Amino acid sequence: MRIRIDGSDLPGRRVGAEADALRLGNVHVGVQRKAEVVDQVPADAATATWCFEVSSWEIDGMLDVGGPWVHGRPGARFLYLSWGAVTDEGFAMFRRAKLMFTDIPTELLRAAHDGSGILVGRVGLTDAAGGPLCARVHPPAIAWSVE
Repeated sequence: MRIRIDGSDLPGRRVGAEADALRLGNVHVGVQRKAEVVDQVPADAATATWCFEVSSWEIDGMLDVGGPWVHGRPGARFLYLSWGAVTDEGFAMFRRAKLMFTDIPTELLRAAHDGSGILVGRVGLTDAAGGPLCARVHPPAIAWSVE
């Protein structure tokens, strides 16, 4: 199953003494593959897009997904968008957003599984306080479709 996440409204990078003290001045967001955060995009980019494939299968009429992009146990699978500061030592993660497969309407998940198109999630990446979006992201904060 092919998935594309389209991120918009990124929060921007932090500047000044507080950002320096917290090592948050060079903030990026990426999609998490196993323990690694890949395809990192600067937090001041206009948009962010991630494309990848997950395995999908049907057991007793129920769809499940897996692979290196998918986290969680059966019935509670999700994708991570991970925020971190890019430093000389690498990526220092400080926050993650969970995109839950249980929030995707069944007919859309089934259409993507059957090969009718790409499963697309559109999400604004700035939270209500103006920071990086984190925690579980539920509709309407994320809109799912098949294209």
